[in-house]
Amino acid sequence: MLSTLATMTSPGFLVTLDIALRGGAIALFLVIALATLRQGRGRPAAWLGALLAVGAAAYAVCSSPGPHGDPPLWFAPMLVLCTGNAAVFWLFARALFDDSFRLRPWHALVWLGLVVWPVAHLFGAGFTTHWLVGVAVRVAVILLALLALVQTVRGWGSDLVEGRRRLRLFILIAVALHIAVTVTVELVFGHDHVPIGLHLLNSAALAAIAAIIAVLLLQADLDSVLPAPVLAEAVAPGVAPTEDEPVDPGLLATLERLMAVDRLYRQEGLTIGVLAGKLGLPEYRLRRAINRGLGYRNFNEYLNRHRLADAKQALADPTQAEVPILTIALDSGFQSLGPFNRAFKTDTGITPTEYRRTATGRNGA
Repeated sequence: MLSTLATMTSPGFLVTLDIALRGGAIALFLVIALATLRQGRGRPAAWLGALLAVGAAAYAVCSSPGPHGDPPLWFAPMLVLCTGNAAVFWLFARALFDDSFRLRPWHALVWLGLVVWPVAHLFGAGFTTHWLVGVAVRVAVILLALLALVQTVRGWGSDLVEGRRRLRLFILIAVALHIAVTVTVELVFGHDHVPIGLHLLNSAALAAIAAIIAVLLLQADLDSVLPAPVLAEAVAPGVAPTEDEPVDPGLLATLERLMAVDRLYRQEGLTIGVLAGKLGLPEYRLRRAINRGLGYRNFNEYLNRHRLADAKQALADPTQAEVPILTIALDSGFQSLGPFNRAFKTDTGITPTEYRRTATGRNGA
C-alpha cells in the first residue's frame, strides 16, 4: 500500500494525471463550443460563448506544467486564444446578462490590446521582454475578470429568466475566480516555477468546470436564456413567449391593475421582492408570470415600459408644457434624469425634449 501511495504521489504520476485531466477538459470545452453554436442560432452571446470555450481549451494547453521557453510561430493562434480569452469572457458576460448590449468596434480594441503582447513576443519585439509589460497584461486579465463578475451581480435581482439566473452564479463566478487565482499564482511563482500540485489543482478545476457547464448546457433552454439577436425574429416586450406551463390569468390581471390603475411603478424602490410581498407570492412565481405571461426578461424593463408610457402622455399634454422634464421623469418613477433620458431615447429614438416638441407641433396643427 505504501508503494502504491508513493507511486501516486510521484512527480511522474502527477504529471500523467495532469495531462489526462487537461485532455478531458479540452474535449469537453470543444463539445461545449459546438453545442453552443448549434443551439445559439447566431446570437452574439452564443458565438462569444463558443469562442470562450475554445479559448478555455487553448488555456488548458498553454498552462500545462514544465518550462515552455520561446514557443514556435505555429503556436501563435494558441497564445492569441489564451491571452484574449479574458476580453472574450468579459464580452460574453455582458452579452448574456444585458439584453440591450451591442458589440462595438472599440470592444475589438480591448481584445487586440491583450493579444498584441504574445504575438509581438513571437516576432522578437524588444518591449515584450520587459517585466512591466507582462505584469500589465496579467493585471488587465484580472481586471476584465472582475468586470465580468460585476456584470454578473449587477443585474441579478431584476433578471426574470429562470435558466439565466441559474447559469449566472456557477459559470461566471467560477470562471472569474479561476482566472483571478491562476493569474495571481503565476505572478507569485512565475509561469515556469509553479509547483506541480498547483498545476494539478488547476487542471482538476478546469475539468470540473467543463463537466458542470456541459451538464448545465444539456439542461438549459438556450432559446430562453440567450438574448435574442438584433436582426432576427424576437419576442417583443409585452408579448408572451410560448411555454408549456400556463400562467395564472388572475395574477396577470392583478398585475395589470396595479400598474395601469394604481400606478405602482411610480413607487420609489420598487423591486421584484417588494411587489411579490404585496401580492403574497414567492418571488419565483412572480418572475415566471412576468417572464412567461408578459414576455419580459428583466423587471426594470417591465417597470420602464409603464414609466415611459406615463412620461410620453405627460410630455404630449399641452397643459404640462411648462413642467420641467426632470419633474415628469421623477413623477413617472425614474430616480434621476440620466436613466430616464437613456431609456426614453432607446425606446423612441429621440430625446424627451424632441418628443415634446414634436407632440406640441402635432397638437397645434
